[in-house]
Amino acid sequence: MDYSDYASAVNRIVENVERAISGKRRSVYLGVVAFLAGGHVLIEDVPGVGKTLLARSIARSVEAEFKRIQFTPDLLPTDVTGLNVYNQGTGRFEFWEGPVFANVLLADEINRASPKTQSALLEAMEEHTVTVDGRTHRLPEPFCVVATQNPIEHEGTFPLPHAELDRFLMKIEMGYPDDRAEMEMLRLARDPALELEPVIGLERFLEMRRAVEEVYASEAVLRYLVSVTSATREHELVYVGASPRASRMLLAAARAHAAAQGRSYCTPDDVKALAPHVLSHRIIPSAEARLSGDERDVIGEILRSVPVTEAV
Repeated sequence: MDYSDYASAVNRIVENVERAISGKRRSVYLGVVAFLAGGHVLIEDVPGVGKTLLARSIARSVEAEFKRIQFTPDLLPTDVTGLNVYNQGTGRFEFWEGPVFANVLLADEINRASPKTQSALLEAMEEHTVTVDGRTHRLPEPFCVVATQNPIEHEGTFPLPHAELDRFLMKIEMGYPDDRAEMEMLRLARDPALELEPVIGLERFLEMRRAVEEVYASEAVLRYLVSVTSATREHELVYVGASPRASRMLLAAARAHAAAQGRSYCTPDDVKALAPHVLSHRIIPSAEARLSGDERDVIGEILRSVPVTEAV
């Protein structure tokens, strides 16, 4: 694949989404890179800043099927995965697909659902399958979960367990728009996502995802990446470090970032650019670290302390 054309296609997707979400280019770019890398995204921010709109706009830009689940305490696992229903006419059970059968699934306020319902997503996120009554059903490709949660409200919520957080490729924030972007939003008469037209087809997007796996990562880049994740396990301000899965996902994100920049190879800078978004939610900081800052401060300190090897 011509990676200069790849970068142009990514730029068209990002610019198209920016028509609906003005002033959030970094968040939009990270969401697109995560989708290209085959990962899932956790968006943690206050209500009303465009979390849902981001997921819908990315899906619309690549002709992907979008579905949404509003997570609540009474939501059942079968409300996510689907269930078998008896058909009196045929005398057989038929499987009715749940909303998880989509290309982009928005799990809105995921931390409001019970742990049992949250766990229904685990198989889907890891294996891209769901198992109902002993039968396994394959999910469509591509498949991406975009989960949202409000960091302010804790009443009536169930914190995501570390094992579930580890399934998300990235954790990103949206932040408040600046005055100019907010004024542009007020001028729009309709839902901005409805105005968007696809800029590439879903088959083309699948080709782009497959091309990410072909991006070259040298032994030096791999050593640097492993040094970064290993450092999270030994840092004095980290209680639990990043898992080996984190290394695999950081490599996938770095490859997607390199391709989005028009390159067929990774550099340590690709790893450094994505590490705060890939690793911050995978570590459990010590009590001292939680008082002095957040997880990204710790990751930033690690990136400054780990020497960059010569990429060959």
